[in-house]
Amino acid sequence: MRKIVFDIETKNTFQEVGSTESTALDISLVGIHDSKTNTYESFLEGELPKLWPILEAADMIIGYNSEHFDLPLLNKYYHGDLSRLKHVDILKEIKNSIGRRMRLDQVAEGTLGLKKSGHGLQAITWWKQGEIEKIRKYCLDDVKLTKELYEYALKNKALKFKEGPMIIDIKLDTSDWEKAEDSGLTFSLPF
Repeated sequence: MRKIVFDIETKNTFQEVGSTESTALDISLVGIHDSKTNTYESFLEGELPKLWPILEAADMIIGYNSEHFDLPLLNKYYHGDLSRLKHVDILKEIKNSIGRRMRLDQVAEGTLGLKKSGHGLQAITWWKQGEIEKIRKYCLDDVKLTKELYEYALKNKALKFKEGPMIIDIKLDTSDWEKAEDSGLTFSLPF
């Protein structure tokens, strides 16, 4: 099963665009991990056409807060409908289990003992300063955390989050996560 773990950074904030819809924002960079090649890659906005064949060949995509934020924004740039791909949004799974949302940082620290290397607003500042390599590193660090959380959840049927000094278990039903599905995706490559 070819899995693509992904994360998106943006060029602007909701306040700057005057909307709370992710599709009002502009992508600066998309980071991925491709299980087929076991590699991490990133794509600037102008390089997104190179990303489409990778996503189209995927059996599933994995993200954190991706159903609400990343996927709709990415779909703004894609000429088909990426929401037809099999998709696991780890944050959605957490919310379904415990009834509330958790920051990636809380779950990564509780489950893996790791913290994020920055935050999204820093990435926007770096974009405005032309510091693309800092954005790339930060985004790919988040992709790595998401990948490790997915693998941990699949193996343990749970994640953990840190709240103050306490570590709290989040039980997850992962039984359907890797079941094959036909996406019926529209392809950007000719056959």
